[in-house]
Amino acid sequence: MNLLGKIKFDFMGKRKIAMIFSLVLITISIGSLITRGLNFGLDFTGGTAVVVEFKKDISLDDVRASLKSSDFVDASVQNFGSSKSIQIRFQSKNDAESSQLRDQLKEIITPLDTDVEVGKGDFIGSQVGEELVDQGSLAILYAIIGILLYVTMRFEWRFSIGSVVALVHDVILTVGVFSIVQMEFDLTILAALLAVIGYSLNDTIVVFDRVRENFKTLRKKSPSEVFNISIAQTLSRTVITSLTTLLVLTALFIFGGAMIHGFAFALIVGVVIGTYSSIFVASTATLTLGISREDLMPVEKEGVNLDHIP
Repeated sequence: MNLLGKIKFDFMGKRKIAMIFSLVLITISIGSLITRGLNFGLDFTGGTAVVVEFKKDISLDDVRASLKSSDFVDASVQNFGSSKSIQIRFQSKNDAESSQLRDQLKEIITPLDTDVEVGKGDFIGSQVGEELVDQGSLAILYAIIGILLYVTMRFEWRFSIGSVVALVHDVILTVGVFSIVQMEFDLTILAALLAVIGYSLNDTIVVFDRVRENFKTLRKKSPSEVFNISIAQTLSRTVITSLTTLLVLTALFIFGGAMIHGFAFALIVGVVIGTYSSIFVASTATLTLGISREDLMPVEKEGVNLDHIP
């Protein structure tokens, strides 16, 4: 069977367009991060989270409206397990201010339900938030370094550079989306970024593994043709995996509740970007570095077949 007959799209022939497209998206993402920044949650900025228990079902919009009318505008309101339980998070500098704002909060929401119970509240200091930012950034950095070493040992250094370029591309664009939409960025989003790195790497490794095998068997094909054939052979697997993953994530995003809303959104964005990067970005970067069949073939030692001669 002619493998080239399976190719419906010249992926590597469009790599310059894909590169320009990615550079534009990266520029927009970095520009947004510089000008707008990220909407860090209390996990990073510090503040207080209070769980409020109502005796009846309560509308989040009613709670938000009450807080806004009382100039309590910086609070974040979301369901906490049920429609009768909500979590309100707000900025505070220390325990004393946290206690004062909690009392003020209780006065504001009591008219909504006279039997409301306001929890003590958990205070997170800003120093803890700064440490979380540093540790989270280091976690992503260590993951990328580990991937660089792993792919270098398993394949070849050009493949490792290509995979890392794709991963950095995915992280920048995913974080850029959060900067543009100003969705709250907390520890769950950081965990989602690490999951996106793993997902994107898995797709990239599948393509690279097929590229390595095809370089050995398709000796008369150019590197660009080998990449095209390899991507075409793995495309159905990539698309099916991505679509089924997106179905689950979309269900979580719609029905999972506010607690995992941001996490599901980050994974949806990451899966879409990761699928694109495993096809275009990683392969384009590796091909640009000049990968060839000779780079993947083991070097035979001179005289290795003469060792049996005394």
